[in-house]
Amino acid sequence: MTKPIPKPRPTLALVCACNDAQVLQRNLMVSDLVGQVEELHQEWNAPSASVAYNRALDRTTSDLIIFAHQDVYFPPGWLSQLWETLDWLSENDPHWGVLAPFGMVGDQHRGAVYSTSLSGVVGTPVAAPLRTSSVDELVIILNRASGLRFDPALPDWHLYGTDIVQTAGANRMEAWVAHLPVVHNDRFHGYLGKGFARAYRAVWRKWRRELPVRTPVLWLRWHGLDLALYRLRAWKSRRQRKERAGDTATDPKVFSAECGWETA
Repeated sequence: MTKPIPKPRPTLALVCACNDAQVLQRNLMVSDLVGQVEELHQEWNAPSASVAYNRALDRTTSDLIIFAHQDVYFPPGWLSQLWETLDWLSENDPHWGVLAPFGMVGDQHRGAVYSTSLSGVVGTPVAAPLRTSSVDELVIILNRASGLRFDPALPDWHLYGTDIVQTAGANRMEAWVAHLPVVHNDRFHGYLGKGFARAYRAVWRKWRRELPVRTPVLWLRWHGLDLALYRLRAWKSRRQRKERAGDTATDPKVFSAECGWETA
């Protein structure tokens, strides 16, 4: 009996929008994944995430594009977990649009990500991929066959994870969160600034008919008051959050090892 011919793995591009060479070299570039992808592409000092990522889409050819922040570290076994997730998707949703390690399922944060700013793992791990209404921007995986692109009208560097998931849904494609653990070696954020406010207003206007939508940071609801409410809570908790934040100068492999992710 002839054995079935194994299906070839999709090609991978790892894309990063960069503005700090030291952060990039200490985190993303020490990941094993860097040497395991067909294409490694950096966009420097772009005016917005959407502009940077659309440029990368035009300048790469791989089947899947992994968009990652410069302060993200991928543990050694991450690629194997991606292959397992893609095998599951090929059976359950071969025309998927978006995949991520962290996102919202209802009003719950799902996925396993170590956040230095919070000194711990955020999100509840998932056994199998779950449909998500919004993903965090730290890592977004796009299926090139979907034809999805980022909205060039979306300003700054926030909420494009929510926007791309909603765009996928509007085009009858699913977005998924899966067990793809990473370290986000992010610094303490005291407040959401003007850039976030611009992105919030743009996404709120664009998807107003689809609201409410829960993003990893806050709700988007019809009244448009959620940013003000979040800022008030953030102001009240600022001292406690600052005391909790870890040191981003720490080797991300230390955090990965603490989580048990450093063994391939």
